[in-house]
Order: sequence, then structure tokens, then C-alpha cells
Amino acid sequence: MTTRTRLLDPAVGRALSAVSATAKKGLGDPALAELVVIRASQLNHCAFCLDMHLALAREYGVSERQLDLLAAWEEAEDVFDERERAALALTEAVTVLTDTFVPDEVYERAARHFDETRLAHLIGLVVAINNWNRVMVSRRIPPGVYTP
Repeated sequence: MTTRTRLLDPAVGRALSAVSATAKKGLGDPALAELVVIRASQLNHCAFCLDMHLALAREYGVSERQLDLLAAWEEAEDVFDERERAALALTEAVTVLTDTFVPDEVYERAARHFDETRLAHLIGLVVAINNWNRVMVSRRIPPGVYTP
């Protein structure tokens, strides 16, 4: 496997970084933001993003138990609260758009836990990490390169 060194045109990279930062800030919950980006990165098999965001999640105080069980969040009912579960369900629905649109019940569940502005930022965050996952996977950027 060959690492392809140039990630993006610098202007595109700055634009993607700005979208990510704005969405995270607007969500207003850095720990939840990290759970969301980690879950999307798990689904997209992005080792670089997992490595980076697992480190950030720990800095924001996300518990090891949540990180350990994130891939099975639906079965780990006592580990994630309803707001987190709604965000994770929406993350999966937006990330895995294969045969359908985001189901109405998934969107409505998230809308019960996030006001209109925060819901828009949550969706923006999921879209942003999916973009980054695709950049890093397509460029085969290995884990361990990120430094805070």
C-alpha cells in the first residue's frame, strides 16, 4: 500500500477544516462531537481519523467505556444517554447512504434532542468527517501522523 503524500489543495484543506471547526463549535459539546466523528470514522474504516479523534476524545473526557463500546452503541444502552444515541443513529444514517434517505424516524429522534441550529451543526459535522475520511482513506494516510 502506497501513501500518497499530497492530501488536498491547501485551499480545499483550509475550507474543510473550517467546516469541521464551525460544526464542532456550533454543536456545543466537544465530547459528543468526538463520539460522532469516531463513529463515522469506524464505519468508513479511516485509521488516521480514528487515531486522531480517539486521542481528542480522551482529552475531552470521553470515558474509555464509551470508546470501547462505541462500535456497539445500540446494544450498550446503559453506556450512552438518549441524546448521544440519537446523535449516533443520525451519524450512521447520514454516513451510510446506500439504499435510502435518512429515515424520518432517525431524523425526528435527533430533532427531539437538538434544537434546529445544533441539529444543523450535527449534520454538518457528520458531513465534514465523512469528507475527511474519504480524503485520508483515498490518500492512504496512516495512523500515528497526527500530533495535537
